[in-house]
Amino acid sequence: MVKHQDRTTMGKKRVKASAVEVSHIHEEDQSPSVTPSTDSEVKSKCVVCLGNNGCRTVHARTKLMNILIEKGKPQEALSIFNSLTEEGHKPTLLTYTTLVSALTRQKRYKSITALISEVEENGLKPDSILFNAMINAFSESGNVKEAMKIFQKMKKSGCKPTTSTFNTLMKGYGNIGKADESSKLLDLMLQDENAQPNDRTYNILIRAWCNKKNIKEAWNVVYRMVASGMYPDVVTYNTIARAYAQNGETYRAEQMIFEMQNNKVAPNERSCGIIVTGYCKEGNMTEALRFAYRMKELGVQPNLVVFNSLIKGFLDVTDTDGVDEALTLMEEFGVKPDVITFSTIMNAWSSAGLMDKCQEIFDDMVKAGIEPDAHAFSILAKGYVRAGEPGEAESLLDSMSKFGVHPNVVIFTTIISGWCSAGKMEHAARVYEKMCEIGVSANLTTYETLIWGYGEAKQPWKAEELLQVMQEKGISAERSTMQLVADAWRAIGLPSEARRIVKNVDRGAASNKTDEIPAESLEKAYRKQNLTAPYSNLLQIPGVAIPDQNGSSAAKTSIQMALKKYNSSSMFLARASIFGVLPVTVCRKQLTTMDTMHGQFVNSCKLVFIN
Repeated sequence: MVKHQDRTTMGKKRVKASAVEVSHIHEEDQSPSVTPSTDSEVKSKCVVCLGNNGCRTVHARTKLMNILIEKGKPQEALSIFNSLTEEGHKPTLLTYTTLVSALTRQKRYKSITALISEVEENGLKPDSILFNAMINAFSESGNVKEAMKIFQKMKKSGCKPTTSTFNTLMKGYGNIGKADESSKLLDLMLQDENAQPNDRTYNILIRAWCNKKNIKEAWNVVYRMVASGMYPDVVTYNTIARAYAQNGETYRAEQMIFEMQNNKVAPNERSCGIIVTGYCKEGNMTEALRFAYRMKELGVQPNLVVFNSLIKGFLDVTDTDGVDEALTLMEEFGVKPDVITFSTIMNAWSSAGLMDKCQEIFDDMVKAGIEPDAHAFSILAKGYVRAGEPGEAESLLDSMSKFGVHPNVVIFTTIISGWCSAGKMEHAARVYEKMCEIGVSANLTTYETLIWGYGEAKQPWKAEELLQVMQEKGISAERSTMQLVADAWRAIGLPSEARRIVKNVDRGAASNKTDEIPAESLEKAYRKQNLTAPYSNLLQIPGVAIPDQNGSSAAKTSIQMALKKYNSSSMFLARASIFGVLPVTVCRKQLTTMDTMHGQFVNSCKLVFIN
């Protein structure tokens, strides 16, 4: 007994050491590999494991793996698994299932497919839980074809699929837009006595059809659901209501409330949030505010999603009275603003070109005890760059560090664009180096911004050098990228070099059987690229004359007028005492409907139903 305790103690020490080692490996951006126990020279030495009596060490390590995964450390969980086999222990089915979870978090799907053979070679028979975990991994990744292969292996092994198995596959097909395949799986379930559909099954299929914007077919699934003896729940109605709202038919989404009441299903905050946000997106602020008042009679209290949507909606149509009424209602319900609310107001000031006001709102947010997030800093960085103050934008990196906020590629690229626009490429290069040092990977927009900057600085050789850097980093150059390099050479009077670059592009295009596109100027190339680039609406390439980059002067004036009423020295300060914060002001996900900046900012916001 003493020897066993000593062994367990040593195992725990080994686990601790492994965690430290993996943490170090992760810093080097490397991941520990899976070491199959069957391929290892170390055979099972644990007497308890050999006797299949339930080894305490294996149980403890498996539990530790789960804890590490929950903490977002799948690499360390993988290291724990490897240490088990290295020390001569035999993983259990639960251990392998936990391993699948770790590999899924790391998106290492190729390692998952080999696990079934390893499990069987270790004398274990995969159960439905393990198979379901594997199927879920591939379904979530969009590789439903591989998930179906696992499904076939599951049936071939004699393990019967469960309702969860079918639900996972149906969701996978729905996620990739194959609702018809999801429907076929439902028919297959109905023929299986061991896996009958449940309410989640029908809701998954309803969502799949709604995602395809085929609401009629979604209703047909509802009818099948009722015919089977089950009834729609709040998830069912919310799914269809959201589809109506996304289709610009929010009035139909509101009609779902009557449908819910007739079937004794109580609408919840999400139900109401879908409707309010839908009306706001349509610009129908009268109906949005009306329904917000109606929420009280429905027994649902408006939450921050509702109020942030209202504030954003009224700001979008420059309705100051509407903003005031939304704030008053927010006050009456005792709902305090959050980082989204403040960020929305910050963005409004930033879009109006008033960075002193934007910074003031940011400072008020901090004083109110609300911690800023990366999105709030992104608004500041974007505003300072557009105002021609890249130094102020770069200083935000230090501020982010103080708040424990990790800068992302969008913020770094925004700052780099500011320095490129100012013609100070040494500063842009310095920010890029800092970006790499802290482990933030540059993307195509980052490199194209630098290439453009070097072109403007009459340094085409440096622009071309970046093509090699991109290749080393695994970033594929687009035609627009090569065009920028060609324009950089052409700008210093070397058309032969420009033709060399374009020729390489055309050769690559020919090999891919694509249509040849004639060389364009830098401005034309970027105007075209900005229509589709991931960050095109977030970050305009500095110096390129893009129409209405910051909005027309008339638009800016109307925004300024809309915000003028909410100067922190006016009535908003009085309201602040009731909110328990300093001058507040706007919502957030909208970040940029007011100028042409949607892209990454919009996607990073929490404000759900918009976009």
